[in-house]
Amino acid sequence: MNIGIGLPIGDPATLLTWAQRADAGPFSTLGLLDRLVYDNPEPLVALALLAGATSRIRVQTEVLLAPLRDTALLAKQAATLDQMSGGRLVLGLGVGGRDDDHQVSGIDIRTRGRRLDEQMAVMRRLWSGEPYGDGVGPIGPAPARPGGPEVLFGGFKPAAIERVARWGDGFLAAAPPSWAGGLFDTARKFWKEYGRDGEPRIVAQINVALGSQDVVHDARTNMRAYYAFTGMADRMVAGLCTTRTEIRDAIAGLTDLGADEVMLYCYGLDPDQVDRLAELL
Repeated sequence: MNIGIGLPIGDPATLLTWAQRADAGPFSTLGLLDRLVYDNPEPLVALALLAGATSRIRVQTEVLLAPLRDTALLAKQAATLDQMSGGRLVLGLGVGGRDDDHQVSGIDIRTRGRRLDEQMAVMRRLWSGEPYGDGVGPIGPAPARPGGPEVLFGGFKPAAIERVARWGDGFLAAAPPSWAGGLFDTARKFWKEYGRDGEPRIVAQINVALGSQDVVHDARTNMRAYYAFTGMADRMVAGLCTTRTEIRDAIAGLTDLGADEVMLYCYGLDPDQVDRLAELL
């Protein structure tokens, strides 16, 4: 089982410490959230810096809100980061649900799903070296991985999960073991319906805080602020795993459901959590 670290977004200056400790440990991936109208680092910029400060660990957006971005520029940024990191980019994509994020980017939130599908058609074409359109392109550089970086899609509704089979390589599931299994099965069902070989890579996510009561309190406070817009912040905070037993049990539950990787997402800012989680593994 591959285990990744989801990085906290509250203090960008500490992320180099997190990344270098994780790169020296047993972890497979560094993940970073995306929002626009929020006090978080822009993920592609931040992950480019972290990729340059590490040597082997993958860097992953989870999830990048692609509809908020210009399509051709996003394709170029992703290809650049993939090439310069030696193929370590995993591009987790989603549509987002915040009105304010879409408002400030000039995107109609009602069209975000359709826009993402259109973006994927263009980006797959550009990553393969084809022209952007009549008389325009191609747009380089070529990504390290032929056809583009690995693409995961996050989401909970069937239309979102269907993109895994239509455009992607795997599914990013931010759901607890108690209901992740149904989402995994939906992703696999669409994969077969589209005639894809093998199975989609399944990447699961659990929220963790491992340390003193101050660390746990910090994580709960940050989670509550981040998820306030959903109206379910307390429910999200209640699912935070704060003991070694809870974390191990959650990893085991997701492994039993067939997850290929589990991201341990940290909202508390203490970087010593990397070492504690490494010891747990």
